[in-house]
Amino acid sequence: MWIYKGEPLEEIGNHVGFVYMITNLNNNKRYIGKKNFYFSKTKQIKGKKKRYKVESDWREYFGSNDKLNEDVNLFNKNIFKREILRLCTSKGEMSYFEAKYQFEYGVLENDGWYNTWIMCKIRKNHLTFLKKGV
Repeated sequence: MWIYKGEPLEEIGNHVGFVYMITNLNNNKRYIGKKNFYFSKTKQIKGKKKRYKVESDWREYFGSNDKLNEDVNLFNKNIFKREILRLCTSKGEMSYFEAKYQFEYGVLENDGWYNTWIMCKIRKNHLTFLKKGV
C-alpha cells in the first residue's frame, strides 16, 4: 500500500505518476524513485495503429533497484514503508522532483540509501508547472 500525506492513496485523479520513498524498517535504508500510473500500448485495428493507456504495476511496485528488490524478496514486504512524496501531472515534473529529492536527501553520499546513481534529463519546457506556482 502506498501512503500519501499519512493516508493510503486511493484516487489518482489527473496525475500521471509520482515520486516516492521506500524505507526498509529493519535497517532504515531508503530509496527514492518515480513511477508512472499508466503506460501506452499500441494495437493494430483495421491496418491502423491505435494507442491506448493501460494501468501500470504501480500498486505492487517496489522500485527498479536490484538490491532493494533482493531485500523485498528476502524479507516480508510488510517491513517496507512505501510513501509518495509528490503526485505529478507530467513526466517532466516527475523527473525533476525525483532528481531534486535525490540531491536534497544526499542519496549518493552515504550507505543509508539503495540508490546508486542519479539519472535525469530535464528540459526547461518540461517545467511549466513551476511557472504556475505548483
